[in-house]
Amino acid sequence: MIEILSLTDVRRARDTGALVAHILQTLRSRTTVGTNLLDIDRQARRMIAEAGAQSCYVDYEPSFGRGPFGHYICTSVNDAVLHGLPHDYALTDGDLLSLDLAVSLGGVVADSAISFLVGDDRPAESVALVDATERALRAGIAAARPGARVGDLSHAIGSVLTEAGYSVNTEFGGHGVGSTMHQDPHVSNTGRPGRGYTLRPGLLLALEPWVMADTATLVTDADGWTLRSATGCRTAHSEHTIAITDDGAEILTLPEQ
Repeated sequence: MIEILSLTDVRRARDTGALVAHILQTLRSRTTVGTNLLDIDRQARRMIAEAGAQSCYVDYEPSFGRGPFGHYICTSVNDAVLHGLPHDYALTDGDLLSLDLAVSLGGVVADSAISFLVGDDRPAESVALVDATERALRAGIAAARPGARVGDLSHAIGSVLTEAGYSVNTEFGGHGVGSTMHQDPHVSNTGRPGRGYTLRPGLLLALEPWVMADTATLVTDADGWTLRSATGCRTAHSEHTIAITDDGAEILTLPEQ
């Protein structure tokens, strides 16, 4: 299903996006060496409830997961890149943490992810991974406008990632959002320009470049959810929800400056 939102719903989406951005940035500011992933999940649960919003994850039960997710945020550490199931783990200096959050507020969903290094240790490879996903995300957003094709966004994202020296996995990528978290169109992190669905005002997309340092192959963790690099290399993931407007793309999950 591809959902085109009304102007009223786009206004609601701005509120949802602002909430998601606020929660992620608050969690980032509170995450230090020794922070437990389960504490991050508990904080996310509290902030979602205090805002009168609903989690898109806690009851989420897709075909690729093992039962309901059961938590409120994805916490992926080091070689984990997607769907990281919060568990009893205290972060150490230099850990590369990705937080992925989707909530619904006023009947409209927003979805965003950030990756960052914990503590003072900043391994160069990890810094480069995060930078590549952030640059690819900016490139995808810059290509988004009415009349553009999904392939234009995929090509822009993939060009940045491949030029940075990374292989691109196409099993998971960006997607439409609206009244539900995962909708069509699928937005691969690589593709051919001029192909795919034509963007139009009112369409919401979650663009999410992610990479693994030396492989494009994923393996599923024993928890049935967490996706890791097959080689154990580090990974990074960046994501924004955008609204297609008459003037281009509006980033709904941009943190306040």
